[in-house]
Amino acid sequence: MKTSPVKLPKETRIICLPFSRTSYPNIVETPELFRHELDEKITRFPELFPKEIEQGYLMKDSRVSKHLKLLTRRIKVGKYSYTIRPSFVTPYWTGFVDDVEKALFLRKFAVPFWALTYVFGHSDMYWYRLEQHIGHVSIVGTTVRNPDGLPEHLVADEKHSKDRGEKCYVATTCGSNCVFGASIAMKADEASLTDAYGVFKTEARQLKADYQPKTVNTDGWSATILAWQTLFSGILIIACFLHIYIKLRDRAKVKFKALFGEVADKLWDCYKSPTKASFSQRLRQLDEWLQAKEAPDFMQERVAKMRVNKTSFTAAYDYSEAHRTSNAVDRLMGFMDRYLFATRYFHGKYWIAAEYSIRSWALIYNFAPSNPATVRLHHGLKSPAECLNQFRYHENWLQNLLISSSQKGVFVPPLNAR
Repeated sequence: MKTSPVKLPKETRIICLPFSRTSYPNIVETPELFRHELDEKITRFPELFPKEIEQGYLMKDSRVSKHLKLLTRRIKVGKYSYTIRPSFVTPYWTGFVDDVEKALFLRKFAVPFWALTYVFGHSDMYWYRLEQHIGHVSIVGTTVRNPDGLPEHLVADEKHSKDRGEKCYVATTCGSNCVFGASIAMKADEASLTDAYGVFKTEARQLKADYQPKTVNTDGWSATILAWQTLFSGILIIACFLHIYIKLRDRAKVKFKALFGEVADKLWDCYKSPTKASFSQRLRQLDEWLQAKEAPDFMQERVAKMRVNKTSFTAAYDYSEAHRTSNAVDRLMGFMDRYLFATRYFHGKYWIAAEYSIRSWALIYNFAPSNPATVRLHHGLKSPAECLNQFRYHENWLQNLLISSSQKGVFVPPLNAR
């Protein structure tokens, strides 16, 4: 299990910028043109550069990539040197984005590495390492362009999985149809979940130092609640209404099918209550109706417990944008579930391989193109990240991801984590 606190994401010495593959050779070979292009991008996209760039920079040196035969330049900002990598080149200069983006798009649907090798060439390890590298960058920093775009209302849950046959949990944080956190916890206790959800807090606070979400919707698991209260003091915990329905349905749908239909209608009437007072009134009436009907004990106990904890449900009325159900995370975890099942869960030698794998999936989900019908529905915005930011750096989704990750921090795993 993870035993040491999550470190702050470290800075990278790589700056990824949008360049055209056709015009780049001429620009990079001419210092004057390169500086002019760089100055223009600093003005347009200051978030892609280190903050010290405001004080100016120096042209340092250049080298030629042995593999791609492309010239690259370095600049000096303050006391550090940064390599400028064009967006059409993959990390570590292993290839061109146009040659790999379709293969990585298929990883959104868990197409196995051997199949990618069969169709696109290279080797299984080539695709594996390429995907793993995506998981190194900050999920929050890469996905959210404007710090003010960080969601105030979150949904969190744990996806049950396996790491080399051992039970584990993927602590998942979602909002605005994006995955903002996905980290492995080997236990479902408060300490382990605080550590796992803490990765999201670390990345969010790096993007916005005073970030404080207002609400988080959970399924009611006490360790999850305590973890979020530890990470963000004052956060309002909202209980998921949908889980009440599911728990009743799972026990009543066969033996008490007719009665459950009536109970479900009355339960959803409670959900549709316009005010706190009407919610409390309808919940009380449901409780009294169940007693008069002499309903099964599990139904009465579930609704009675709901009445005792009604403030956890009515708290959502204080915020119109708060999540009253966990649907926003359940739906995305459905995609995660299919991905994990197709890959037969995690089976790398070290736990960090599992961490990078699920982080890569989260970023690919956030940036890879959605269904064409969904794209039309969102007026041409191709991915959840584009919908969140109302912006894209590049038409190519993978180039957009790589550019977005520029200077947004790198995930640093804790030492002696297992």
